[in-house]
Amino acid sequence: MRSSNPVFSREGSFTRDNGTGYAGFNTGPAQTGTPAAGAPSAGNPYGNNPYAQPQGGPLTDEQLVEMYQAPSAGPLQTGRMTMDDVVARTALTLLTLVAFGAIAWFALPAANFGPAIGAALAAFVVGMVISFKRSVSAPLIITYAALEGFFLGAVTHAFNTIWPGIAIQAVLGTAAVFAAMLIAYKSGRIRVTPRYTRIGIAIAMGFVLLMLINMVASMLGADMGLRSGPLGILVGIVGIALGAFFLSLDFAEIEAGIQGGAPQQESWRAAFGLTLSLVWIYLEMLRLIAILRGDD
Repeated sequence: MRSSNPVFSREGSFTRDNGTGYAGFNTGPAQTGTPAAGAPSAGNPYGNNPYAQPQGGPLTDEQLVEMYQAPSAGPLQTGRMTMDDVVARTALTLLTLVAFGAIAWFALPAANFGPAIGAALAAFVVGMVISFKRSVSAPLIITYAALEGFFLGAVTHAFNTIWPGIAIQAVLGTAAVFAAMLIAYKSGRIRVTPRYTRIGIAIAMGFVLLMLINMVASMLGADMGLRSGPLGILVGIVGIALGAFFLSLDFAEIEAGIQGGAPQQESWRAAFGLTLSLVWIYLEMLRLIAILRGDD
């Protein structure tokens, strides 16, 4: 299954259509003919069939009993991704983001956005490299988290100076959206189908295009009212809903990757995707709360 999420759609990630299968297991065309027992298989990267009779002679009764009683290899032994891997790497990524956010909060004045804007641009470039890079790079993902965290720390500090307490409100709101989506997905209330994905991606593309137009208009001195008043509230709600939609795609891809035996390294890609979605929700939550609080 090829994902519509750009983070997970790279060749070699959580997909089966790259000709090599998950964790290096070949899924190519079946061979013709029946190979001899113990002979190497052209489609098997591990060489000989481990269950074939060795050329040196038949197995003894003791060897057969030992093989039968041996525990099955789990994901850890085979190098496949597990939920624990995803949780651990996501936690590390988010901790990096929070740590650098705290640095920006305490090191930068609330009105100094120069370093924050530079960090945001650098994070965007690193994020694009990660998204379109064929192989997963843990150092790049940690670098993205550090840069994005620095930007979020500066922005949050500025917002919190104007609206005291807004930072904790946005964090709690983001956590609530994540928990609600996780419960809805695990209970089956939300099913990630091709139609669901197509509609959501189309809405997201339109939303991003509208926000770019609004940003350009703001630079030219025009106010479209998309980030203030009743229209701003509606736009904020749509933005948060899109972030929740991205989370559902992340959950589906992680579940498919674990079930399909994706390589353990792919857990870093999962952590990156979840971080992107949570950052999106947090920023939209911050804007929405600021509009709702107004001048208080």
